[in-house]
Amino acid sequence: MEIEDVNVITVLGAGSMGHGIAEVAALAGFEVRLRDIESELVDDGIESIEWSLDKLTERGQIERADADAALDRVSGHVDLAAAVDDADVVIEAVPEKMAIKKDVYDDLEAAAPDRTVFATNTSSLSVTELAAVTERPERFCGMHFFNPPVRMELVEVIAGDETDESTLELIEDLAVEMGKTPVRVRKDSPGFIVNRILVPLMNEAAWLVETDEATVAEVDSTAKYGLGLPMGAFELADQVGIDVGYHVLDYMHEELGERYRPAPVLESKVEAGDLGKKTGAGFYDYADGDGAQVPSDQTRDDVADRLLAVLANEVAGLVSEGVADPEAIDTAVKLGGRWSDGPAKMVDEAGLGDLLDVLESRYEATGAERYEPVSYLRELADAGERFHAGGDADADDGYDYETLTVEVRERVGHIRLDRPHRMNTITGELLDDLADVVERFEADDAVRAILVTGAGDRAFSAGADIQSMAGGVGDVNTAADLSRKGQETMGRLESAELPVVAGIDGYCLGGGMELAMGADLRIASERSEFGQPEHDLGLLPGWGGTVRLPRIVGMGRAKEIIFTADRYDAETMVEYGFVTEAVPNAEFEERAFELARDLAAGPPIAQRYTKRAMHRGWDDVDAGLDVEAQSFGLLFDTDDLMTGMTAFMGDHEPEFEGK
Repeated sequence: MEIEDVNVITVLGAGSMGHGIAEVAALAGFEVRLRDIESELVDDGIESIEWSLDKLTERGQIERADADAALDRVSGHVDLAAAVDDADVVIEAVPEKMAIKKDVYDDLEAAAPDRTVFATNTSSLSVTELAAVTERPERFCGMHFFNPPVRMELVEVIAGDETDESTLELIEDLAVEMGKTPVRVRKDSPGFIVNRILVPLMNEAAWLVETDEATVAEVDSTAKYGLGLPMGAFELADQVGIDVGYHVLDYMHEELGERYRPAPVLESKVEAGDLGKKTGAGFYDYADGDGAQVPSDQTRDDVADRLLAVLANEVAGLVSEGVADPEAIDTAVKLGGRWSDGPAKMVDEAGLGDLLDVLESRYEATGAERYEPVSYLRELADAGERFHAGGDADADDGYDYETLTVEVRERVGHIRLDRPHRMNTITGELLDDLADVVERFEADDAVRAILVTGAGDRAFSAGADIQSMAGGVGDVNTAADLSRKGQETMGRLESAELPVVAGIDGYCLGGGMELAMGADLRIASERSEFGQPEHDLGLLPGWGGTVRLPRIVGMGRAKEIIFTADRYDAETMVEYGFVTEAVPNAEFEERAFELARDLAAGPPIAQRYTKRAMHRGWDDVDAGLDVEAQSFGLLFDTDDLMTGMTAFMGDHEPEFEGK
């Protein structure tokens, strides 16, 4: 079966995951049958889909007509046979209990057509064991969505022991059709990728507290502000539900052995019913409504080393067992866990040799199997190697960056901020990469204009990645250095000799808006939102916004935007003079590139001199006029001038060569 053959998708289970998957499938244009064991459950699921579609419409993320059409494609069912009668793919999303799922597949096998592909949304259970209940293990695989499916981009596609490659390719294609990023899990192993990383990390955090080596505050402060993770380990456990993480860990312990034995403090919390946010108490108290208050000043290097060492061991295990390669691991955890960087990259940067020493010393001191180094980790460390060998130095275009995707086409150097899992938020690494590529574009004769956009359709850039920079909280010098670093990069973009277009689709906030200020022209989709929210954080724009914004929109408007910290739509920003043009969402990509291409066809020497004169005149009118006069004279001695004049008199388009 090919993706073109898939028309009807049945989703079993109308709970939060089931109705979310059904909504995603319906939005992708598939006919969806949502089935549960009681009509009330089905009705609740469809009502939840309708509510979610209304919210997406209110936010401008989809059109009303598309929402209505998606809802029309969903039907509710209690009778299993009717739900799967002509289904091409069945996605099972019933409760995460092996016995329940097996019972469902017993019934499903008898009711579904022989050609139907089965995909389980299990987060950790054995795909192979579930497939064995059916008579089609070759057409059975895992399709693990993350919660909430409408928002989360990752889908883990898991191979069972007998799954055909064609089945895996079909489900990957289906995930892409649904607007998701599939990551292949090549071997059926408990926890797959994301839970195999997150759950042992939570367990190690719990062991640190269990053995009185650290406090909850110290562990979470280190994880969140020292390592730059989106949440502390205990904060995340409370958010997801301590019981959820504990049951996954208990299953891993049962299947993979003693190294995954749960820390007793986790079991105690589950037995006491203190499961986290959903019960009002867990590792933090939620009764007062303040939630988890993680301090920023209790980080500890030894705690960071322990957590990173466990990460290194888990990454090595996943790679050596053939579950996934380092690239897939990093992609999955960034998308599914919303980490700023992937675990393989993090431990590479920390140093595999140092982390191996931590594991060996802990193993020698405690004998605990969770510290026994995976042999593959030892091999890499002993050879002085890393999980990531580095970028491809022989790439055809020579532009190879972790945080950016770079393409040169029709004389336009297109920079795409490539961190969609973090809404293209800006890290220190991204600032370095951006400054480097601008400099290289200026030296590349094939590039005449620069276009900067963001990957995905949610954000140009939602600002600075506070998570990755959280370690500087409370450090005046570190924060000032970060401000200067951003100022230098935005200044480098602004002073580029090439014309620069910022193509803005989605959120353009904070540091992202300051990045856009470095462009010569800004074009935006109608759904875009702008704002400088720094005052809401007790900050001020620190990457040039206090200086550049008044020059673009005037002092009054700039003060309004910064002091109110409000959000502004694209049409308002056109009115304010910040955006050159607002275009319909569907036309954005084509129009943004067209504008950059038009600038690339212009006279490069005149463009360069014009920018110099304008920027010099900002600081000193007389100096700007002097640069203008000198440049005007110099341009009279260029081949481009003759080309332009000849084209003008001959009534045709000039082809400037920059000579």
